[in-house]
Amino acid sequence: MRRERSGAPVRVGVFGLLGSGNLGNDGSLEAVLGYLRAEHPEAVVDALCGGPQAVAARYGIPATRLHWYRGEYRTASRAGAIAAKGAGKLVDAFRTAAWVRRHDVVIVPGMGVLEATLPLRPWGFPYSLFLLCAGGRLFGTRVALVGVGADTIRDRPTRTLVRWSARLATYRSYRDALSRQAIRAMGVDTTGDEVYPDLAFALPVPGAVTPAERTSPPGPVCVGVMAFHGGNDDRARAEEIHRRYLDGMTRFVRALVEDGRPVRLLTGDECDAPVVAAIRGAVDSPLVTAAEAASLAGLMKEMAAAGAVVATRYHNLVCALKVGTPTLALSYAAKSDALMGQMGLGTYCHPAREVDAGRLLEQFRALEHRSAELRRTLAERNLIAARRLEDQFTALSEALFPATDRTSAHAHTHARAHAQQEVS
Repeated sequence: MRRERSGAPVRVGVFGLLGSGNLGNDGSLEAVLGYLRAEHPEAVVDALCGGPQAVAARYGIPATRLHWYRGEYRTASRAGAIAAKGAGKLVDAFRTAAWVRRHDVVIVPGMGVLEATLPLRPWGFPYSLFLLCAGGRLFGTRVALVGVGADTIRDRPTRTLVRWSARLATYRSYRDALSRQAIRAMGVDTTGDEVYPDLAFALPVPGAVTPAERTSPPGPVCVGVMAFHGGNDDRARAEEIHRRYLDGMTRFVRALVEDGRPVRLLTGDECDAPVVAAIRGAVDSPLVTAAEAASLAGLMKEMAAAGAVVATRYHNLVCALKVGTPTLALSYAAKSDALMGQMGLGTYCHPAREVDAGRLLEQFRALEHRSAELRRTLAERNLIAARRLEDQFTALSEALFPATDRTSAHAHTHARAHAQQEVS
């Protein structure tokens, strides 16, 4: 049972593969930190994460490394490395428990933490998440899985860890209805669990692009690529899937260049850089350039100036839709199809596992033909998403923060606004 700490600031931890080079994960963290600073300014926040140096430098919060063993994400083949990784799992159980115990609330901000749509081992992040949620239950720390993604998991050990993590969490919400259905199918009672838009829809749009800038002349085509090797069940044919994806994307980019279209290659994770290099080398045209966006804000800035976007990574799609640019999804999982459907572009999806450059080009031209109409649709859907995320953050405050803390935060905000009025 948690000790009551009347009058003390609420101690909030954020948890996940944050600061590790994935822009979508970091964007979800940024959205949650924005919420905490606006609604709970007295909260004391720190992180247990994959890239603590990056998180501390970028967001100004103390951060601790998620894993004791520094070679956690390298394949262990020698006996010494295998023993060290195994010892690390035991050490992490105690480290995670000690970290959880120091907090009143821990938030897992978005991300696909309850899915295995990309290659994933049960003793990796699923084990870490289970330690977090079990520690929360043991020490009375409120653990919230906020706006997370989930999917059907066939691997039994991974599915067991994910199921128990979800069961042990204090609060759960999902970024689409498919995620809630997947968790329910695993045997978790989802009564009271809500579905909201992805947390990245809460981020501000950097700058503004006028209608004139969008139409005269047409902007470049932003193509978001990915080091795609299939999912957790595709390990046996991972290289074949990757070669087919890379070949299809290269042919598509070459076709755009032959039409005289400038192409801007984008990524969403550091591991995607070799794909960009391979496409640029194969097409070999000055019309093909690469962006070096270091955040979702950077991606949104690129995409806002584009005539259209064709993208693979989930948060590349979110950024394009958020800024209202007509978007075609190279879908590698049901979450991409669900997102496109929510935003009114459900017909503009293409399978990432079977990229057909000719068919993709046809879909792209159809997308551009309806550009003005689709921009209006996206503007309407973004307004709905913004309202729903306001509901998400209200529900989160009610579930996680004591009434005294909410009252204190409200008084602080009111006093700050009053002081600003006096100054002006």
